[in-house]
Amino acid sequence: MSTTISTTIDIAASPQAVWEVLTDFAAYPDWNPFMRRIEGVPRVGSKLVVHLSPPGGRGMTFKPTVLAANPGQELRWLGKLGVGELFDGEHSFVLTANADGTTHLVHGERFSGLLVALFKGTLKNTHAGFGAFNDALKQRVESANSPR
Repeated sequence: MSTTISTTIDIAASPQAVWEVLTDFAAYPDWNPFMRRIEGVPRVGSKLVVHLSPPGGRGMTFKPTVLAANPGQELRWLGKLGVGELFDGEHSFVLTANADGTTHLVHGERFSGLLVALFKGTLKNTHAGFGAFNDALKQRVESANSPR
């Protein structure tokens, strides 16, 4: 069984500028309402420690493995709950340059495993968290790139 959450937003900045904020994990507590903290480095094969606070949900911490880290293009990781394929989440951020110099972000996660049906209700909070993340990322990037 599997299910996917997908959200999008356009950000008035280059993909590289979005990437710099997206991968500055140390600054997450300053602006990120969903992923309150990430420890580690965005490098393929590395482990991260991600602390989530979904709106209306219980906070949790998990330790995914980075699957892709292509600057200005894509950050993707895989988190697993339990052993085997009980509940896996492949989280992704895909950045695409728009013709007008802005960036289109597709932020999503594909959940798979035997326990997906059990967590379906919780995933509504996750979808709301992705939206909050996107809005906060947009605000952070655009305020950093606005003329002073």
